[in-house]
This record gives sequence, C-alpha cells and structure tokens, in this order.
Amino acid sequence: MISRNLRSLRKRHGYSQEEVADKISVSRQAVAKWESGETVPDLANAMQLAEIYHVSLDQLVNHEDEHGGALMPPKGKHIFGVVKVGERGQIVIPIKARELFDIHAGDSLVILGDEAQGLAITKSTGLVEFAAYILDSLKEQEES
Repeated sequence: MISRNLRSLRKRHGYSQEEVADKISVSRQAVAKWESGETVPDLANAMQLAEIYHVSLDQLVNHEDEHGGALMPPKGKHIFGVVKVGERGQIVIPIKARELFDIHAGDSLVILGDEAQGLAITKSTGLVEFAAYILDSLKEQEES
C-alpha cells in the first residue's frame, strides 16, 4: 500500500526518485526500495514524505485506491462523496462530514456562493464569530 502511494504521489508531483531523495536527504536507492516495497521508510522519513506530498501520514501509509493510484486529496481537504439535490433544494450532508465538522440536527448553516468558485457551506456560529472579530478589529483601528 505505502509503496504504491509513494510511487503514485511522486509521479503526480512530477519528481524523479533523485529529487525526492535530495528533498529528504536519503539515497535514490532508498526511495527506489520504498517504491518497490522492498523496504519501508522509517517514521521520520515518512513524515517528511507526507509533508512534501501535502498529505497526512495516515493517507500516505493507509490510503488504498481500487484503481491502484494515490488519488488522495491534500492534507486537510476531504472528498465526502456525491449528494443529490432533492425536489425542494435539500441535500443530505454525509455522516463523515457531519462528524468531522461537528454538525448536528438543528444547527444553522450559511450557504455562500461565488459564481466562479461555487458554493460553500459553513456553520453560522463560525461566521458570526469571524464577523465579530472583523468588527472588533475595525473599532481598534478607528480608536488608534
């Protein structure tokens, strides 16, 4: 699993084995052995690899794609699946997303839109807190 992920991520980022080796101060042969599955990187090297590929350590080690590629989103980014819009415009937020973002029945959500970028959904409490922060900052600037 990790060998396939290492190989796919390196190719996706357009690095040679030599370039990866230079970035984490190991030999090209070490990178080749990790990618072939002959050996695995130690924890320190795995952490550096995850950083240069912008994925979590867990994704680097455990991600398994049925098509054999490491098609994982960058660290902190998520793909929760596809939802269908109902007759009245409602969508069901997948349980993994609700758990990760602590969304519960009865929570208020704000839908934001950008015609070039699409829609965004955020909890209203976070937006209210952010707006209060902006207002406080503006007041401080006016007072000084």
